Amino acid sequence: MKKPKQRPRVDEQRCKGCMLCVGVCPKKILAPSEGVNKKGQKYVVVTDPDKCTGCGMCMIICPDCGIRIEEEKK
Repeated sequence: MKKPKQRPRVDEQRCKGCMLCVGVCPKKILAPSEGVNKKGQKYVVVTDPDKCTGCGMCMIICPDCGIRIEEEKK
């Protein structure tokens, strides 16, 4: 049985732009955005969700609970 694909989801409004997740991602698929959120902070974007392994390191290190790992919907 094939395991469902995992996808990182960033809550742009919770993200304060600390970039801890960018440094910890083993696949290097997180990067600072060009835009800012309502707080005036650059938030993180997922550059290549297909490369995500679902390890959860970004979710664990985020101090503001701004990242979730979700199963891809079919």
